[in-house]
Amino acid sequence: MTYEEALQFISAVSWKGSVPGLSRITELMRRLGDPQNGMKFIHIVGTNGKGSTAAMLSSILTKAGYKTGLFISPYVIDFRERMQINNQMISRQALADMTEHVRPFAEAMADAPTEFELITAVALCWFAREDCDLVILEAGMGGEFDATNVIPAPEAAVFTNIGLDHTEFLGDTVEKIAATKAGILKPGCEAVLYPNAPGVEAVIREKCAALGVPLTVADPDAIETLSRDLDGQRLRRGGLELWLPLLGDHQRYNTAVVLAVVEVLRRRGWRVSDRNVQDGIAAVSWPGRFELLGRDPLFVLDGGHNPQCMEALLASAETYLAGRPLTVITGVLADKDYADMYDRTAALADRYFTVTPSNPRALSAEDLAAWLSRYGKPAEPCASAAEAVNRALSATPRDGAVLAYGSLYLAAELRKAYLER
Repeated sequence: MTYEEALQFISAVSWKGSVPGLSRITELMRRLGDPQNGMKFIHIVGTNGKGSTAAMLSSILTKAGYKTGLFISPYVIDFRERMQINNQMISRQALADMTEHVRPFAEAMADAPTEFELITAVALCWFAREDCDLVILEAGMGGEFDATNVIPAPEAAVFTNIGLDHTEFLGDTVEKIAATKAGILKPGCEAVLYPNAPGVEAVIREKCAALGVPLTVADPDAIETLSRDLDGQRLRRGGLELWLPLLGDHQRYNTAVVLAVVEVLRRRGWRVSDRNVQDGIAAVSWPGRFELLGRDPLFVLDGGHNPQCMEALLASAETYLAGRPLTVITGVLADKDYADMYDRTAALADRYFTVTPSNPRALSAEDLAAWLSRYGKPAEPCASAAEAVNRALSATPRDGAVLAYGSLYLAAELRKAYLER
């Protein structure tokens, strides 16, 4: 099997969409010999911040000398980002080999696994084959019925910021969504919680108490921001100073979660020094999240696509882009609550260029431009990401900025178009 054939096989079942439930992934992993049962995990769920938290932990544990697996969802630029060891993507050949290994077991199932379940199985088999010391596993959606929940009790069950998203699957209140995500808790693990709404915290606390799981609520107020600019931010917690290349005050909150997880790991016998933490956080890279791509004029890319993302985006724009004429490049999926999304951020924009993301659920650039005209600002559709980048840069003065956001699917196209330009 070639790399291209592996991708074709994985995507061939995408018609099934998202089908919550553990029966298929449990059967598939059983047929594969349950390789996940001999591994150690950090399991991360939440609505926002999962990827940044996972990336920081992966970088820290790699600096600590552990062979560290990382599984993320979705990817921004290359499919192989979804599975990494020591921050290096799986090779094309290894992905082909592992997919070929999984394929006959998947094809033998009466109820075929979904695309995400196949990807999860491939990743877990690869991490097991490579004998990872610890795997950081980001859930795809939800928690209890997410394919990643096929693992045994993790070292740490991590809950990042929980808000309203995927409500058709997870529930229409943050408390219902938290209850679904709390399904990753298992006796024998410890839990770490991002400071959430009281209702969310109450749900997680109750579940932890029922299972005898110790809970740590991260404390971002213990972290002081010493300085910040477009290169990153300098933070301090007690005597520990950190340089974080990721932008936005919400990353201070995510850093607090990461530091709490490190304390859990230390209690459980993992050797992670303060120097490992400093070096790991300084080396972290997480593309497509308020990422500065260029400076003449400023060009910032963000994959934000839900209300919580928009609040973080608005705060970051006010911190880093205040006073600059702002051109927005945007595109969105038609099934997202884009009215709420754009209502929150309309004050940022001086003009819009719209693009149709490469996704069958996308809202067309023309329809989005027409919809955005309600804000009384120019909104022009573009035929491609490259056209939008070129037109936005031409329309933006050198003391201005271009801000691209709306969808992770679009972020990949825009990033590629900008860098190729």
